[in-house]
Amino acid sequence: MIEITPRLSLQDDELTFDAIRASGPGGQNVNKVSSAIQMRFDARASPSLPDDVAARLIRLAGARATKDGVIVITAQRFRDQARNKEDAIARLVELIIRALHVDKPRKPTKPTRSGVEKRLQTKAKHARLKAGRQGRFDD
Repeated sequence: MIEITPRLSLQDDELTFDAIRASGPGGQNVNKVSSAIQMRFDARASPSLPDDVAARLIRLAGARATKDGVIVITAQRFRDQARNKEDAIARLVELIIRALHVDKPRKPTKPTRSGVEKRLQTKAKHARLKAGRQGRFDD
């Protein structure tokens, strides 16, 4: 069981892990050892996540989410599989925590009368300044 918050946790069987070969430098070791981890989590079908959180999670995941709502996280920062697995889980937990936060809806406001007047005065002043720069010469 993976605890995200005191009220929310994921079951271990909701995550699937595949060991893959890591890219980048590492000498001969990189060619023969599958130390990178590719983790898949089906957010849309998860019984642990509420629907609104799952929708925000898929939107936050961006390119890491498939069309079916499966989030794919590839971890290859470390040289051993166990640490990469922990890293992938930690990144998913962080993503879910960000998805739990609901932004307050913006309340549209109108500018104040004094704000409108100030803007118009500044605009008129700027127009007068530019008009004074025009080269009008009387012959």
